[in-house]
Amino acid sequence: MSDFNDFNNAQVAKLPKHLKQFIVAQHYEKYTPVDQAVWRYVMRQNYSYLKNVAYYPYIKGLQRAGLSIEHIPDLQTMNDNLGKIGWGAVTVDGFIPPAAFMEYQAYRVLVIAADIRQINHIEYTPAPDIIHESAGHAPIIADTDYNNYLSYFGSIGAKAMFSAKDFELYEAIRKLSILKEAVDTDEHEIAKAEKALSFISENMGEPSEMALLGRLHWWTVEYGLIGTLENPKIYGAGLLSSIGESASCMQKDVEKLWYNIATINYQYDITKTQPQLFVTETFQNLIDVLEQFADTMAFRKGGMESLMKAIACKNVATAVYSSGLQVSGIFTDIGISANDEPTFIKTTGASALAFNGKQLPNHGKDYHAEGFSSPVGRLKGAAKPLEDYTSSEFRALDIFPGTRVTLNFESGIKVEGRIKNITSENNKTILIAFTDCTVTENNGNILFRPEWGTYDMAVGEKIISVFNGAADKDAFEEITLISTAKTHKINYDDKTLQLHVYYDQVRKIRESGEGLAKLQPIFDELKTKHRTDWLCAMEILELVYHKKAYHHLEKEITVYLEIKAGREPEHKKLISDGLHVIKNPVSQLIEE
Repeated sequence: MSDFNDFNNAQVAKLPKHLKQFIVAQHYEKYTPVDQAVWRYVMRQNYSYLKNVAYYPYIKGLQRAGLSIEHIPDLQTMNDNLGKIGWGAVTVDGFIPPAAFMEYQAYRVLVIAADIRQINHIEYTPAPDIIHESAGHAPIIADTDYNNYLSYFGSIGAKAMFSAKDFELYEAIRKLSILKEAVDTDEHEIAKAEKALSFISENMGEPSEMALLGRLHWWTVEYGLIGTLENPKIYGAGLLSSIGESASCMQKDVEKLWYNIATINYQYDITKTQPQLFVTETFQNLIDVLEQFADTMAFRKGGMESLMKAIACKNVATAVYSSGLQVSGIFTDIGISANDEPTFIKTTGASALAFNGKQLPNHGKDYHAEGFSSPVGRLKGAAKPLEDYTSSEFRALDIFPGTRVTLNFESGIKVEGRIKNITSENNKTILIAFTDCTVTENNGNILFRPEWGTYDMAVGEKIISVFNGAADKDAFEEITLISTAKTHKINYDDKTLQLHVYYDQVRKIRESGEGLAKLQPIFDELKTKHRTDWLCAMEILELVYHKKAYHHLEKEITVYLEIKAGREPEHKKLISDGLHVIKNPVSQLIEE
């Protein structure tokens, strides 16, 4: 990406190629005056309410992250501020794949959806948006214990195995969220997408590691509470950025449970308010629970069960031999011994070999374009694993370049051929290459023939780790996961554009303190030509109320909004909350 902007932020600059592919420009100029008013309304509500229920000093947290109540944040300002605490931020287009999202966290970079919710979704949006990502996640980043949890979660999550179904589910969620947030979507389209999503989610089968981790992420990072069951405080970004649910979640009918490893059994629905929430006493407890779960994962366990997860995922995964050799590709077959140990592994299609996350020279996916297969285990009668043999021990067995050898494995696999070269790393033998080579199983089944070319035999007694994705992602160029579904760009009609002008005029009057006389004619236009709008009228009321001027206009708008609240149930809470904040202004809260 030649035009990549790292915002002069060290964390963003460190991002690898396969993560940079998701970054989009923020295009600050595309935010409309209504978008800015939506941001301001939500933020003032948050200030007003969250000072009592947020775990951390919300206002100070916002300021430390470079956020303001008055306007949508600019990515450069956020990066200037987050950089001071070792974090960064980038904008992306809507939902990105879970594994990529996790990896960004591991790199200590916040992923922020560039779009902002429509006014008709002001309380809650099904799609990720800049309010949720920046006003929800960013303010708490300054807490060291919490940001350590977040980046640690990212590093574990980036290794989690997912199932082929998980990716289908991600695509279905992304599609539905885009349709719901678009202005002119046909209801039939939404219903069709909802049906497709519920079909996939009802037929997911056994949850994958990524699905289970997704639950832990949801009940902590998004919807977590901290403190005691009787008096918890909010730290989850989903709650902090939802002015509806941050209030309703504290009611008695939302059950509060202690957060522990059993939380993994609770599924969630992103389209509904939560029936229960989980409380942790400390952020350290979040790390402890994560650690407990990580111990069950394929990247720590290895072996048969982990290789089966790799086959089930039908996507690129990496198996690590006990020698340290990493084999990346789509796993399609494994041999199994009588005591359930793997005897050989096989990938199909483009594969690569790496060590310590770096691809081995001449062992990329072009060289291993047709796949890779190799035995796992000890040689028959050997006192120690083959990877631990010294060069003198190899010589004693006539194993060195140029000699013809037969290697018999405990599993019954036999490798016969002429040694071309032996590759070692960190005092371990990781690879032996053969020419004129035949590989057979003990039932006579041929695994490799001489005419197929050079046989690269991986060396290692066990498979000690299996994880999602390639070992060296940039060399493997996993630049394939970008969704074809893009968030919709809106074209506004003339009437809406005129409404934008009124919002803009009100903002300028508020910021300059001049031109108050223009407010009456603006309101007259709103009530005759823009009957569905309530927020611009609310902003005019705020101005005249605090200037203690134009009492007649103040009274007229108050009555207008109260009647509107009575007639339009969908606006009732928004209007009454807006009126409450006007009478209990934010400026007083900041000074507290």
